[in-house]
Amino acid sequence: MSGRCVPPMPQAIWVDPGHDAAYPVYVGAGLDIPTLLRGHVEGRQVLLVSDEQVSGLYLDSTAAALATCGVAGLGCAAVPVGEGSKSLQQAGLLWDLMAKRRFPRDGVVLALGGGVVGDLAGFVAGVYHRGVQWIQMPTTLLAQVDAAVGGKTAVNHPMGKNLLGVFHQPSCVLSDVRFLSSLPMRDLRAGLAEVVKHALLEGEDFFSWLEQAAPALLARDEVALEEAVRRCVHLKAAVVAADEKEAGQRALLNLGHTFGHALEVLGDYTVLLHGEAVAVGLAVACRVAVALGLMERAPQERLESLLARLELRPALPEGITAAAWRAAMSGDKKVRRGELPLVLPRGIGDVVLCTAYDAAWLETVLKDFLREYAIL
Repeated sequence: MSGRCVPPMPQAIWVDPGHDAAYPVYVGAGLDIPTLLRGHVEGRQVLLVSDEQVSGLYLDSTAAALATCGVAGLGCAAVPVGEGSKSLQQAGLLWDLMAKRRFPRDGVVLALGGGVVGDLAGFVAGVYHRGVQWIQMPTTLLAQVDAAVGGKTAVNHPMGKNLLGVFHQPSCVLSDVRFLSSLPMRDLRAGLAEVVKHALLEGEDFFSWLEQAAPALLARDEVALEEAVRRCVHLKAAVVAADEKEAGQRALLNLGHTFGHALEVLGDYTVLLHGEAVAVGLAVACRVAVALGLMERAPQERLESLLARLELRPALPEGITAAAWRAAMSGDKKVRRGELPLVLPRGIGDVVLCTAYDAAWLETVLKDFLREYAIL
């Protein structure tokens, strides 16, 4: 009898965008990585892409797990930590490596890391040979609840975040919440901002649960973390199945992101973590919705109270102005015919796209928000 304690196989959450691209997402604490990977990598070349921080923690154990799966060959690449690695230059370095190794069409790219690694590796996989298979092993909460699911891959451009990208669905996603034990507290909070976004989209049941579970999540309770990830993945799987390429319903997942992405650009991607920018974006979206008469003040106050409990009140880029913020938003990839639709809540679980606003009026709302934010 083997002495190895094998964790039970978790129930897969299936994401089915159609066109024979359905894939499983496994969520758990202590996943049996070799068993879950074997059917996807056996007999194939694998390129494991990570970053310099995550590779120091998990590269050896992941490579060892792959070695038990009968891979035909394994290459590893670690990119610098941070949003700066989401660039065409970094993608080019990975393509150079793949070309030199004669990486085949049936090869598999494995992304081990957070949202930056996942976005970069998925983009590289989606373009090389017009698309090779790839697998996500997200190691941050933000990636597990959002970025790793749905097949949106991209790199940044100086004029905007995620301007260059492709839709390229992974073969599977392995989200082990035990990876989160090594996550810096700031990154954990940033991931919780995406959980808040999902709860605001889903409705009262999820939002009320999150209000109660906030202390456990901050304490990294595995049961609470697994529940949060599962709830978010279920919601995103349903949205992706209905609208893979953001033609309609999926655009609502950008709640908080139009405002947040602009803040990231203004901070040159170095001041705010993505989740921190989303947290500010959620607060602004609620303020705008209230100012337009779309939403009552009570849900706005609940949202701001929850963000405060999760300690999601980051410092904004120095010297930011409302005019600069609105101008940065104009470079958003969602602009159509000169109009930028805003994703705004009408209440908890009720979110809409809105284009019926005046740009000068919006700048005034942003100015008021910045003034209040500075004295809170």
